[in-house]
Amino acid sequence: MSSLGNSNNIFWQECPVGKLERQKLINQKGCAVWITGLSGSGKSTLAFSLNRQLYSRGKLSYVLDGDNLRHGLNKDLGFSAEDRTENIRRVGEVAKLFADAGMICIASLISPYRKDRDACRAMLPDSNFIEVFMNTPLSLCESRDPKGLYKLARAGKIKGFTGIDDPYEPPLQCEIELQQIDGVCPTPTAMGGQVLSYLEEKGYLEDQ
Repeated sequence: MSSLGNSNNIFWQECPVGKLERQKLINQKGCAVWITGLSGSGKSTLAFSLNRQLYSRGKLSYVLDGDNLRHGLNKDLGFSAEDRTENIRRVGEVAKLFADAGMICIASLISPYRKDRDACRAMLPDSNFIEVFMNTPLSLCESRDPKGLYKLARAGKIKGFTGIDDPYEPPLQCEIELQQIDGVCPTPTAMGGQVLSYLEEKGYLEDQ
């Protein structure tokens, strides 16, 4: 006898308004822009700059910021490897829904483990997962330390901190890699513009 909560009793319901119709309505193509990198690498700065530039172009986007999500959707999760995997899985599922709705979803999370990011990529069809690697040296991230977390980690007050006593696995085949040029970090506007150019080149901003 199966219980009511058994997944065998759950059925997918197709929506009468399809993805192509939704994209045509808002005149853009949905996708997930997944920004990954160390704490202090500039992920949120890039995410919000890109968000503003898309808005200026009349394109609808939404930022899923890792810290913000831990105030709500993921507030029950800690920072163990298992909880981090679940954290990324949930955000991946939400990003998938936004992209399916026709929006440009900008996810900004450390997301340190390659397998978790690859699992999110596998959720989205038609290559609509755009991985952006903030390749900022640990030394620079630590010198910035905008939240004071590196200092706490070095003092042993935070355990399992990415880059200090927990690994960060950089992407092997990301779509976009952003890094210093001759020792100088690009401006947020320049970084956002690089991602915007990629979206334009791949047809995400074209009239549908």
